[in-house]
Amino acid sequence: MFGIILGCAANESTENAKSLPVIQKEILVDSLNGQYKEWYAGRQQLKYIGGQDAKGRRHGRWTHYLESGIEKSMTTYTHGLREGFSIVKYDNGMIFYRGEWHNNKKVGVWTTYSPKGDVVSEINYSNP
Repeated sequence: MFGIILGCAANESTENAKSLPVIQKEILVDSLNGQYKEWYAGRQQLKYIGGQDAKGRRHGRWTHYLESGIEKSMTTYTHGLREGFSIVKYDNGMIFYRGEWHNNKKVGVWTTYSPKGDVVSEINYSNP
């Protein structure tokens, strides 16, 4: 019968542990008093900010920012459903499209623009 016993000296494992890099966890989401905030790495720039209801659903104005700080989009919510005005922009800050929501459905005229600001299309969604 053969047996193999493997082992390592106590200070060998301690030395290896000392050479490992320390990784710190960065908290990038805050949710406090009905306000949600999500940050880009480094916590220098907001990514999302918006209100929440008691169940943690989106409620009120929600805004998304690019890492450069430019506002990318804004949509209003009522208890998790899109309700009201919404706008999405190109990375250069020009409007990409905008329109209205009612009960999470598009209503009224939705307008889409070129990166230079020219109207590309207008679609009229039937009202609820």
